Amino acid sequence: MDAIITATELASELTGPAAPVLLDVRYQLGGPPGRPQYEAGHLPGAVYVDLDRELAGPPGPAGRHPLPDPAVFAEAMRAAGVRADRPVVTYDGGQGWAAARAWWLLRWSGHPDVRVLDGGLPAWQASGGAMSVDKVTPRTGDFTPAPGALPLLTADGAAALARRGVLLDARAAERYRGEVEPIDRVAGHIPGAVSAPTTENVVDGGTTFRDAGELAKRFASLGATEDAEVGVYCGSGVSAAHQVLALAVAGIPAALYVGSWSEWSGDPSRPVATGPQPG
Repeated sequence: MDAIITATELASELTGPAAPVLLDVRYQLGGPPGRPQYEAGHLPGAVYVDLDRELAGPPGPAGRHPLPDPAVFAEAMRAAGVRADRPVVTYDGGQGWAAARAWWLLRWSGHPDVRVLDGGLPAWQASGGAMSVDKVTPRTGDFTPAPGALPLLTADGAAALARRGVLLDARAAERYRGEVEPIDRVAGHIPGAVSAPTTENVVDGGTTFRDAGELAKRFASLGATEDAEVGVYCGSGVSAAHQVLALAVAGIPAALYVGSWSEWSGDPSRPVATGPQPG
């Protein structure tokens, strides 16, 4: 099953008999919720999903975006019309991180058919796709999460994977090296992790993914191949979901450390490496 869908492909599917459920997951780190943007214009039929309230639990020792309460997530997905027998397409404002978080949670929770709109809303508009300001009230869905369909890492699991496999750090390279840390209490990276900024998954200066072959070459150069055991983390488990998605496009399965650096760095007993090397 494909993990992403182009705007042209989506437009075609929306006119067919099995049109996907559309989830608008516009989100900006540290910014206002995306609902006002959604209400100003969205894909016809799309339902807004709030990342902070519905795709993550309250910030705390488990990180800034820990897993959501299963009941809260299930209720949000059913309210959005998500059904087990109907495909889902998620999109955001173009960066792809929030849409990938929704994709990962649904796939991890057992939904069999979820894709991300490649390039998000900008790609849809560039293709001539229609926009709507209509209030959307979907028929209540029947999706019941069954967590565990995708691999998940704890802090201890991430540390162990960094020693025996390939643990990719999806943050900006300067954060990995420990030169800056604008959000979390400690700068640096998990010992043994390899720097792999999420921004290199997309075409230079754009929002659409590199093709599968380019992504496979990129990840192979970092040691991440189909035969390797691969894990990913970032600051709080959002941009890392985009990395897991990019790996899926390349045909490489990967586990997500949801707590990521915000959980790891919050525990003073955990070791921290700095500099350009895994350490």
